[in-house]
Amino acid sequence: MKPKATLKQIAKELNVSVSTVSKALSNSPEISEPTKIKVQEFAKLKNYKPNHMAVNLKNKRSKTIGVIIPNILNPFFAKVFSGIEKTANEKGYNVITCISNESLEKEIHAMDMLSNGTIDGFILSISEETQKEGEFKHFKEAMSDDLPIVMFDRISDEVNCDKVIVDDFDSAVYSMDHFIKSNCRNIALLSTIDNLSVGKLRAEGYLKALAVNGIEVNEKIILRTESTEEFDTKFQYLFDNNKLDGVFALDEHASVMAMKAAIKKGIKIPEELSIIGFADGVWSKRLTPSLSTVSQHGPEIGSAAAEMLINRLEAKEGEEPDYETRIIKTELRQRESTRKL
Repeated sequence: MKPKATLKQIAKELNVSVSTVSKALSNSPEISEPTKIKVQEFAKLKNYKPNHMAVNLKNKRSKTIGVIIPNILNPFFAKVFSGIEKTANEKGYNVITCISNESLEKEIHAMDMLSNGTIDGFILSISEETQKEGEFKHFKEAMSDDLPIVMFDRISDEVNCDKVIVDDFDSAVYSMDHFIKSNCRNIALLSTIDNLSVGKLRAEGYLKALAVNGIEVNEKIILRTESTEEFDTKFQYLFDNNKLDGVFALDEHASVMAMKAAIKKGIKIPEELSIIGFADGVWSKRLTPSLSTVSQHGPEIGSAAAEMLINRLEAKEGEEPDYETRIIKTELRQRESTRKL
């Protein structure tokens, strides 16, 4: 392996001070352009690599963000992470990612592990178990230790921090309006995420849209469960024993199950049954027919979260911005599973 040069070695070789080398490599305006070029080219030739850890320790900053996501298999979280990483890298920050796997214990462990000076702050979406248990002490402790948090998607009103969310309630109302304008009246609500804040908001939007349009709530075609296992045991009965002309699926699993069941029964989509799902995976475009979805703009959420955290980290003491909840607008992407208006 090629040996790496040090600042002292470069300074000795070029007969300049260590300070001059350091400033030239940092592109300081104090150093003349010819000297900068000479130092930078020599450093490259000698395989010099800056010690970021030493620089960051000197500045009392790691320039690293800890990201905790609940489920790596969900395409939505992958898209959010891509937005976080892109913005963080552009602003000179690195990213360390942990997966809570929907576990409160793993979430706490990840925060403990990263809270030892490894990171400057957290961007996270709360795990399923955390929301179910209502246990938010670990977030408050991190913030009291000067580790700011930005929550996204799944948040808690009990934690006073920056947040990035989508308009879950309004997007459900808008989706339902699309069903109703295309003459759907028997619209099933399907959910495997009724224990999550986002699932509850989407369900409330569904009920609000029915009320506003004078459509009576039919409990027989509403399936709100807290797991895919519970959903799978109840879904087929609902689908086989009710006449539906619309399905509003609040998560990816419910969306897939509705499409599969309709295709298996030979139901014509969208002529006989329209389907809208909350899903961000590429499969929604590749299904036949392709699925109309509520797009949550994952990269935009991630970028906003990274920007908010970095702005707070880099604010001067006493000039930190007030905590903010930023709402990202969703978009109904109409494909082949809904009738065109």
